[in-house]
Amino acid sequence: MVARVALIGVGMVASTHAAAIAASDKLVLHGVLSRRPERAQAFCDTYVESHGAPAPVCYSDLEALAADEMMDFVIICTPPDSRSDIVEALCNVNKPILMEKPIERTLEQAAAIVEQCERADVPLGVVFQHRMREASQHLKTLMVDGKFGAIGVVEIAVPWWRPQSYYDEVGRGTYARDGGGVLISQAIHTLDLALSLCGPVNRVQAMARTSRLHRMEAEDFVCAGLDFANGACGSLVASTASFPGTAESILFHFENASVRLQSGLVDINWRNGENQQFGEAATTGGARIRWHLPMPGIRQSSRISPKP
Repeated sequence: MVARVALIGVGMVASTHAAAIAASDKLVLHGVLSRRPERAQAFCDTYVESHGAPAPVCYSDLEALAADEMMDFVIICTPPDSRSDIVEALCNVNKPILMEKPIERTLEQAAAIVEQCERADVPLGVVFQHRMREASQHLKTLMVDGKFGAIGVVEIAVPWWRPQSYYDEVGRGTYARDGGGVLISQAIHTLDLALSLCGPVNRVQAMARTSRLHRMEAEDFVCAGLDFANGACGSLVASTASFPGTAESILFHFENASVRLQSGLVDINWRNGENQQFGEAATTGGARIRWHLPMPGIRQSSRISPKP
């Protein structure tokens, strides 16, 4: 059985989803919607040319998409400030939803979307692909097995770079459109991965600043002390002002070993002097490069391309 997918939003990550759909024998890109019809048409033309796939429907508006009974589920790639109306329309026609992070701009608005989908019994998923990498999954198994011993310290680092031109795009790095800066737009992936491996945090002491290296409303630098529920302490440093930008990493210090997880690669230094490595290098957003990440079951491409 082939699932027919509608894609809402044709920005940076839309081509990643489209490529994953084209590579799957279980999915087909059925339709595309953008606030600017000419962008939707250009996206569809490029999709057909790049993948040799049938031309998707270019919807005129959200109502037309919601009325399409041929469509099975929807991927939302819009900025978070435009999610509420879309989710409401899709809940009214009981269409499952997969959306890019973040769900919304504030906790209250995000909770409202989750609750709306729960009331309508509509499946809702959010893309956090880093926890699905093979290295992340294998490391999780090792941690659960207890071979490392108790965890004591966690160091989370997201030393990325974005030029001013990135924030000159209308709305980017603002509270009204994005809900914030580096924490909610970039570091959110590494934070999600850290929480999936270490569990929740009880207490945070943090500082968020806009450095003199960017002109933007929200923060481009965050540092924090973390108190994990499992008894570990930790730190977070996240930035888009760290030229030229390097890969994000999480360093775990256990009783029996220290483990570094960096862009899909794991390096284990055992206290007895042994060393182990596993994993596969993955692309990163550290130096303004785009993820080419799959839907579940689709192998990841090693290609990189500049963000617009």
